[in-house]
Amino acid sequence: MLWSPAQAITLEVVELHQPLSLHRTDGIGETLGEKDPVQAGVFSRPYAVTGAMPEDLVKAVAAPHRIATNSEGYEVDDANLLNLCGVSLSSEMKVNRLLVRFNVANLELPGDLDLTARQVIRLSVIAVERTLRAYFRSGNDQVLSVSIGITGTTAGNAGLKDLAKRFRLGRSVGDPESIEKR
Repeated sequence: MLWSPAQAITLEVVELHQPLSLHRTDGIGETLGEKDPVQAGVFSRPYAVTGAMPEDLVKAVAAPHRIATNSEGYEVDDANLLNLCGVSLSSEMKVNRLLVRFNVANLELPGDLDLTARQVIRLSVIAVERTLRAYFRSGNDQVLSVSIGITGTTAGNAGLKDLAKRFRLGRSVGDPESIEKR
């Protein structure tokens, strides 16, 4: 196989936000607008991503995350709530809109995770939005419309669909203000 510049793969380091469980720690995470904080949160880290942007950037939100530690007693292979709870994440561009979908058909909350399905999805939506806002804050001259939806619901968790969200990112030509409408 011959290497040519046309086949070059771009690798970019980005600020990736992920919904992480803090179970098995004394950590306190997000309040999610409620009185008491949950033992989970949205955390950022540098991440090297390649592929279609912003689709593969969004998919990276579900990448496994092993929290680094100096404790011999803390061994958690993956703290990402999406993986722990069996929620799949997909994204694709349709015309000028990024479609992001959380599929909850296989959602199952582990017994040692003191969270509701609603909290898991809320944190996941926040992670996707923060990742995209971080990526597009650099003054990109393109406008991106984002649609986040929840699929695979059942009669028991159909209320999760109301966590769907739409927003716009980027700048239109000649517009000095960033467009960030909900």
